[in-house]
Amino acid sequence: MKRYLFGILFFIVASCCVVSSAHAAPKAKVLFVGKQPDHPFATHMYLHTSEMLAKCLQLNGEIETVVSDGWPQDAAVLEGIDTIVVYTTPAAEFLFDGPHRDQVIAQLDKGVGLVTIHWASSIFDKNLDRLGPMWLSYMGGTWISNVGLHTGPSHLKQLVPEHPISCGWKEYEIRDEYYLNPSITEATPLLEVTANDKPVVVGWAYEREQNDGRSYATTLGHFYDNFQQEPFRRMIVNAILWSAHVDVPEEGARVDLSEADLALPEKPE
Repeated sequence: MKRYLFGILFFIVASCCVVSSAHAAPKAKVLFVGKQPDHPFATHMYLHTSEMLAKCLQLNGEIETVVSDGWPQDAAVLEGIDTIVVYTTPAAEFLFDGPHRDQVIAQLDKGVGLVTIHWASSIFDKNLDRLGPMWLSYMGGTWISNVGLHTGPSHLKQLVPEHPISCGWKEYEIRDEYYLNPSITEATPLLEVTANDKPVVVGWAYEREQNDGRSYATTLGHFYDNFQQEPFRRMIVNAILWSAHVDVPEEGARVDLSEADLALPEKPE
């Protein structure tokens, strides 16, 4: 009898441990898409930044990450992805004007998340009529490249402090390149700076009702040293987790990398 009761007790404890472990170690697959440099060193560090953010994600559970230089050539890479993070030139053209267009649409239409960083959160003015409606249907807002730029310091304001993307970090002073006059159609503005004495939205979140997908765009991220700031990294990693339908901890995502992991690569000759 004692052996029987012990067996039941062991089973209950083991089951609780399994549930606890499953809760503590969320599973997700994140695809990062970057490209080769096209700006001065220490700005627009697309692939290097993606690799660094992938390391941050791996601190937050059983999260598989893939960093791709351009859209993946092997379609098998797309199997089981929960969100796509794009840090490139304008993502409207990158995603919907290339040979991989059908693959992109298939992923987004089944609810895969989408996060765009800095220049990727935009569309070229000449393509607004042709690609704009589709782009906005997935992102809920955009910046029109290159209409209005400002570089300088500003207070980074949280417009919705209770949103999961705002977890674990406080408003602070930032210096970045700001994209002026974004067009926010259906998304929820989350972040704001002041540029040219006017408020400018620099981050927005969108929940796509038609497929339960989640999108987040920030126009911040020009200078790599912003990614070396813990609040900035946490904001981005929170957004990636949120877009993948992974619960963001109240204290925010872990982003505590070593100085070596955060450092810039050696500058090319």
